[in-house]
Amino acid sequence: MGDTAFPTLAVILAAGQGTRMRSRIPKVMHPVGNRPLLGHVLATCAAAGVDELAVVLAPDADEARDYVTEVAPHARRFIQRERLGTAHAVLAAEGALRDFAEGCVLVLFGDTPLLQAETLLRLRAALEEGAAVAVAGFRAREPGGYGRLLMEEGNLKAIREARDASPEELAIDLCNGGVMAFRADHCLWLLQRIGCDNAQGEYYLTDAVAHANAAGMKVAVVEVQEEEILGVNDRQQLHEAERLFQQRRRRQALQSGVTLLDAETVYFSADTQWAEDVTVEPCVVFGPGVRLTAGTRVAAFSRLGR
Repeated sequence: MGDTAFPTLAVILAAGQGTRMRSRIPKVMHPVGNRPLLGHVLATCAAAGVDELAVVLAPDADEARDYVTEVAPHARRFIQRERLGTAHAVLAAEGALRDFAEGCVLVLFGDTPLLQAETLLRLRAALEEGAAVAVAGFRAREPGGYGRLLMEEGNLKAIREARDASPEELAIDLCNGGVMAFRADHCLWLLQRIGCDNAQGEYYLTDAVAHANAAGMKVAVVEVQEEEILGVNDRQQLHEAERLFQQRRRRQALQSGVTLLDAETVYFSADTQWAEDVTVEPCVVFGPGVRLTAGTRVAAFSRLGR
């Protein structure tokens, strides 16, 4: 992004306990392509040219804290000591929000490893075009329990949770992807108006849409592919994220001049680099830190890495 006239702050929510992972490792530190989930989100922010980072962590997430310090030393770290909903989590980074008076505030989740830099750019563009809030939405094959995006004349009027939706609203396939963008000059004002008058007693970030509409602000939707906003909450979803990541990396390799003799048996790391005319034989695993020079041929049943 790097636009000094419209700079961007990303607030990454990474304090989730991940109890369904059944692990002592913080959820956002589980790997996809040999890179932590949180690392993928940080890399996406870097690729999009995000100017400032704020990462919201759990109090006892030492491993995640140390990782952020290592790979994104310029990021500000904040602690969410109570888990009272997504809006409450964003407000844990209130110090960063107060210091960021103009531009775009992205709210991202540390467990979405497939999020693309292009989506961040499109969310920011929606704000530059006049929206106060922009929401990533997707067309769901099976909408099920996803929140529905209720549109009216091109403006997002509400996000309706499935349990509260009418039969007509449940028929809508445009669903909430979770990722949001706010104009910095409206962000805190909207967040501070979100209450907890609901069955769970939590502060929901999605309520910002209703407050923005009540104030006469424009709320836009940026459509993305469903797989891009896949969140990882259990081992099955981690497995699915790895599968989709490998498909993406194989496609990138093939499109950039790499020959994969049996693509489905080749496994890349997130940082694997290659040049043109590389050939990879079947059943190859690339660990971290591998760079393939032009014309390299990798023998079958190899495992490379530092």
